[in-house]
Amino acid sequence: MLRTLETERARGRELFASAGSLEALDAANVAVLGRKSPLGEVQRALGTLEEARRRELGKAVNEVRAELTDALEGRREELAIDAESALLAADAIDLSLPGRRRPDGSLHPLTLVEDEIVGLFLRLGYRVAEGPEIEDDWHNFQALNIPEDHPARTMKDSLYVSIPGHPELLLRTETSAVQIRTMQSQPPPVYIVAPGRVYRRETPDPTHLAVFHQVEALAVDEGITFADLKGTLEAMAKGLFGEDRKIRFTPSYFPFVEPGAQIGVTCFRCDGAGCPTCGNGWIELLGAGMVHPKVLENCGYDSERYTGFAFGLGIERVAILRYQIPDMRLLIESDVRFLERFGAA
Repeated sequence: MLRTLETERARGRELFASAGSLEALDAANVAVLGRKSPLGEVQRALGTLEEARRRELGKAVNEVRAELTDALEGRREELAIDAESALLAADAIDLSLPGRRRPDGSLHPLTLVEDEIVGLFLRLGYRVAEGPEIEDDWHNFQALNIPEDHPARTMKDSLYVSIPGHPELLLRTETSAVQIRTMQSQPPPVYIVAPGRVYRRETPDPTHLAVFHQVEALAVDEGITFADLKGTLEAMAKGLFGEDRKIRFTPSYFPFVEPGAQIGVTCFRCDGAGCPTCGNGWIELLGAGMVHPKVLENCGYDSERYTGFAFGLGIERVAILRYQIPDMRLLIESDVRFLERFGAA
């Protein structure tokens, strides 16, 4: 039996040392230290021996088993380290290769246009004013000379907010309410530009959206005339669209200005000939006019002493002109292929 133990000692060490994987090592463990291994048979035979012989042989069996167990665990640790090293090597980064850079992003085209418009008026000495998107009826309509029975309310087709106890609240239809809040908060002179998001119950089409963005401007001071409005709008249009774009003033009605005008620019696709984008060769850009005396009086201003002009333009309309976008709805669809054109993806 001692010869068997020596043989198993040598065989076990050889099998453990030659195991090339943790799976192979487990198989060697069963073959060397398992119950049905030669070493296990020697251990079971100890019960048939005399006490002195059993003690001597049992000690030898324990020594061999302990030695082989140590060899097994040592090899297991080596294989685990090798496996971890192989995994790290497989995931290693070759620092000599050039890096893969993601495309640089940028602001959305609507933000780019808004910043340009606001920047233009800041250079003219205006300041930025902002207000809430949920407005009350007085600021959104009545203070702007649009009473409850005025037909202009149907032109806005408003979206009211369902808040118990506050039936007068709605999503603002234009940023003109910011003008009212500004005039209520300070005496003349006033020179502000008010960018913001507005809401109307409209069916989106190539030149209209239900949720869109406006930039409105207001100037109130002594001696302001329609000529000042015309000169300001011409300077803005040339700054945004270039000297070649034609501009027209058409008489129009807005309850909060008198007189009022609609300003259009020639279509970028047909240059005034007429196409599906514009219809008649012109793209509506903004509405403007001299501030109605009643609006000034609603804000506590002396309409005999002060005059002013106001206008508002849709940022989306400027964007489709600047970037020659055939359909305004592209601006809100988050199509990466479209946004990549502006570096916004």
